[in-house]
Amino acid sequence: MAVHEGSSEASPPGRVAVTDAAVEVLRRLRAQHGELMFHQSGGCCDGSSPMCYPAGEFLTGDADVRLGDLVVAGVTGEGMPGEGVPAEGEAFVVPVWMSRNQYAYWRHTHLTIDVVSGRGAGFSLEAPEGVRFLIRSRLFSDEEQRALDGAVARDRADARTGWAF
Repeated sequence: MAVHEGSSEASPPGRVAVTDAAVEVLRRLRAQHGELMFHQSGGCCDGSSPMCYPAGEFLTGDADVRLGDLVVAGVTGEGMPGEGVPAEGEAFVVPVWMSRNQYAYWRHTHLTIDVVSGRGAGFSLEAPEGVRFLIRSRLFSDEEQRALDGAVARDRADARTGWAF
């Protein structure tokens, strides 16, 4: 499973990444619905699953934290889903949000958005395709956590989310 994430040694690690399988679904959804966003609330029903919405359809505010952005390369050519060839052309960005209360529990965790067969129980855009997004997580290493904590100390706010502590 390939995972796409952006980070450099000079900056703290990213908090979110996306698998190749999820990228293919995001490309199809963007072609159908335009710009996209993710939100994970941690609430009832499918609250533990990331929900994909058209950008701006789910209103975020002070009760939400922007974890980061997924950068998805564009594709060229036609064919069956998953057969697109990565293009040199236009990439697009999918912001990932989480409720602030949920973030308080997950801030030590790197999240990877993946996709599996089966329908979720929410309003997420992928539901009609017979797939659902899910989160795969891992704890940040001690080194990664120190880099994140250092960014917080320098900025008095989390460098990736803007959330002041």
